[in-house]
Amino acid sequence: MKNPVLCPVVDAKNVTAARIIDLAIEKSRQMPESKMNLIWLEAAGCSGNIISLLNADNPGVGYLLKSMVNMTYSNSLMQAEGEMAYEKLADTLNTEFILVVEGAAATKDNGNYNIIARHGGRFITALEAIKAAGEKAKYVLAAGTCASYGGLSAAEPNPSGSVSIDNVLSREVIKVPGCPGHPDWVIGTIAHLLYFGRPELDEQNRPVIFYGITIHDRCTRRSYFDRGIFAKKLGDKECMFKIGCRGPATKTDCPVRQWNSYVSWPIRDNTPCIGCAQERFPDGMEPFVRY
Repeated sequence: MKNPVLCPVVDAKNVTAARIIDLAIEKSRQMPESKMNLIWLEAAGCSGNIISLLNADNPGVGYLLKSMVNMTYSNSLMQAEGEMAYEKLADTLNTEFILVVEGAAATKDNGNYNIIARHGGRFITALEAIKAAGEKAKYVLAAGTCASYGGLSAAEPNPSGSVSIDNVLSREVIKVPGCPGHPDWVIGTIAHLLYFGRPELDEQNRPVIFYGITIHDRCTRRSYFDRGIFAKKLGDKECMFKIGCRGPATKTDCPVRQWNSYVSWPIRDNTPCIGCAQERFPDGMEPFVRY
C-alpha cells in the first residue's frame, strides 16, 4: 500500500517548533562564532510578549541569548539604563540585525503617547525607533497581536492612534500574533530566519508552521462539534462554539502545542478561545462569552 499524500499545510504543521530548534542547534554548531544582533523594542502594549519569552522552555530564553542571538537592546532585559541603553540600540543600526517589536505603534501627536527613551536632550518615541530600526533591519518581526494587527492598543476608542507595525514601515513584516505570542512561535521563527532564511508565510505574513490551521481543526472537542453536541454553559465538556468559542476563526497550534511548558490551554481549562491571535481581536471578537 502506498503512503497517503498529505496536505502540504498539514505536513508543514507536523514539523514542530522543537524540530526546527533541533535543526537550528545542529546548524549553529557549524556556524562561525559571531551571532546576529537582535533589537527587541517594546512599543504601545503590556510587555506581555517579553514575559512570555521568559517562560520559554524548548529551548529556554537562556539558550536564545547565549547561543542564538546577541540581544543588544531590550529595555526589560538589558543591564544598561537611560541614554547608555539607547546608545546600544543606535550602535546596532550599523550592523546586521533582526528587529522584534512588541506592542502597536502609537501615531497620535507624532508618537508622543509612547516615549521609550531620552537621548541627546530630547525624547525618543517608539514610532521613531521603529522607523529607524525597521528601515535597516535584515528582518522585522511583529511579536504579539498589538504589533501584528493593533490589538488591544488599537481597540476603540484608540486615543493614541495605535496601529500595527506594518502600517508605519514600507517593508515586509513577519507577524507572530497572540496575546501574548507563545515563546515557541517567536523563538522558532527567529531560529528559522537565522539558519534557514525566511519561513513560508501565509497571506497575512504569518509563519505557516505555526498559523497554518485553525484551532478548530485540531481542537480536542472537535468530535462534539461534528456530532452537533454543544456546551450550554461554561464548565460543560462539549464543544463551546455556541457559547462564543472563536476557535474556527483563529489560526494557531494551541491544541497541540499548549502553554506553560506544554501542560494546558484554554479549551482544556473549560474556557472558550477568545481569538487573541486573530486580526480582529479584541473588538471583532467580543463578547468573549455569549449565551
